[in-house]
Amino acid sequence: MAFKLHGSTGSTCTRRVALIAKERNIPYEFIPVNMSVAEHKQPPHLQHQPFGQVPFIVQEDGFELFESRAIGRYLTTFGSGPQLIPTEPKAYAKFEQAAGIEYAQFDPIAAGITVEKIFKPRYGQATNEKHLEGLIAQFESKLNGYEAILGKQKYLAGDEVTLADLYHLPYGKWVFVDLGLGDLDKRPNLKRWWNDISSRPSWQAVKDGV
Repeated sequence: MAFKLHGSTGSTCTRRVALIAKERNIPYEFIPVNMSVAEHKQPPHLQHQPFGQVPFIVQEDGFELFESRAIGRYLTTFGSGPQLIPTEPKAYAKFEQAAGIEYAQFDPIAAGITVEKIFKPRYGQATNEKHLEGLIAQFESKLNGYEAILGKQKYLAGDEVTLADLYHLPYGKWVFVDLGLGDLDKRPNLKRWWNDISSRPSWQAVKDGV
């Protein structure tokens, strides 16, 4: 199985898909979408991604799929490497719990912080400092939950790495590495987990591009 990955090198969602492809040893061809000239809002792109976002993939047989998390789940059915989604019912339930944590507890806050601290200044917009302060307070509170979970097990769903862990990497780089948030030295379980997942060869291959 091989596919074409239509996306942007600056997109966390594009990087999420590339990460899982690398993790599963699935070859892909990257097709850049020029978001600086709003190529993603033009009819040719909208035919494939009706919400005007990136990424989407196209397989050799013409099958198409968008939404990065859905693509990642689909890719786990191909290639080789760690399973990433358990099949035993209780383990799967724990995976879904962990996936929900990433989607609801981490991603919205990390994305909001990144917008205020990185993207707004990059495009000449003023940071909403009050909003940012609230986001960082929420982020710190959420990370206390992570510390508690990871004090009992190696990864968020148990003792095997899953998509739920890996999906943290694109925004985790922004908040933990580039912005230095999270006070990882005071959260040893979180630090161990972050160092573990961020050192994976798959992430090292795509963390600065796709």
